[in-house]
Amino acid sequence: MPELRALSGIGVKGPACFLLSIDGRSLLLDLGRGPDGARLPDLSGLPRIDAVLISHGHVDHTGGLDQWQALGAPPLYAPRPSIALAQEGPLTQATPLDGRDEILGLPLLTGAAGHAPGAVWMRIGGAEGLLYSGDVSRESLLYRNDPLPRAAALILDCAYGTADEPLTAQIAAIEALADQPLLLPCPAGGRGLEIAAHFLAAGHSVRICPAHRRVARTLVDHRAWLTPEGRKMLDSLDRAGDLDATGPLDGIMVAAGPNAERGTAQPLAARIAASGGARIVLTGHVAEGSPGAALLAAGKALFRRWNVHPTLAQAEALVAQVAPRTMLAAFCGTDALADLRDRTTWPLAPGERLVW
Repeated sequence: MPELRALSGIGVKGPACFLLSIDGRSLLLDLGRGPDGARLPDLSGLPRIDAVLISHGHVDHTGGLDQWQALGAPPLYAPRPSIALAQEGPLTQATPLDGRDEILGLPLLTGAAGHAPGAVWMRIGGAEGLLYSGDVSRESLLYRNDPLPRAAALILDCAYGTADEPLTAQIAAIEALADQPLLLPCPAGGRGLEIAAHFLAAGHSVRICPAHRRVARTLVDHRAWLTPEGRKMLDSLDRAGDLDATGPLDGIMVAAGPNAERGTAQPLAARIAASGGARIVLTGHVAEGSPGAALLAAGKALFRRWNVHPTLAQAEALVAQVAPRTMLAAFCGTDALADLRDRTTWPLAPGERLVW
């Protein structure tokens, strides 16, 4: 009888890590860190891990891979763009996950999840197995997303809980702030390129940091992961200027990292907080204890979300597609999870385990 245990990711915003026991194999699905602090999954008392499957390259899904050797260095699989974008560590040694139809003899189906470069959902064990959505988006114009297949069990990205604001409304709210220069701290391998391409198309002067430029150049070799419109957006980024920490504060400035905690965003945000000259707009999860959180608390930054996870209406449609008999709602806090239990008829399991 298959069993899924959440080592982390239920009742909390990450890190992602799930143990799937199926047909005598033990698979880890993601092995993340954070995003709040340096939180890691508890890996004590695990059985021998036969393989680790990574859904995409964000740190809350891969940041725990420094524990990979301690697990016995089991076979490690990840999407091709995630491997190509990795600069160090075990992920650079991973075997491509996409394009495979089996893992250790288990049926495997993967598809593009729309969240980030190479982000995938994965179904393990066929229609009577588990579908893990990873982080999934249905609104990206840049990154391709594929329909979810049916599965008996489901782990669904519910990072936004019951929030239901569409991306179109969020874009309008950010555009309304662009009467002044904007610094938009973003993960380079995520929403940043889409934001930059959108503002370029709207006629703004846009600059991107070296980390974003590197991702754009890497995606040239992985264009199949983009939508048809996304391929045009990628090409348009050749018109974006180069952003550095000491340059002028003007136009739209898209910089890594997402909480102004590193990269080009860190010194630029510090400059703006000290002397003004631009607005700082955070568009994703604001990590506890991060510079971004401090900037918000001090009134030095604004928060305007840019969806990269499903809204409630989109999550409802995804559950209907998969038609699971049992499921977990992942990556949201306890209050949001309680709201989902109250407001949906999903077959949510009572705890952190699925058995089917």
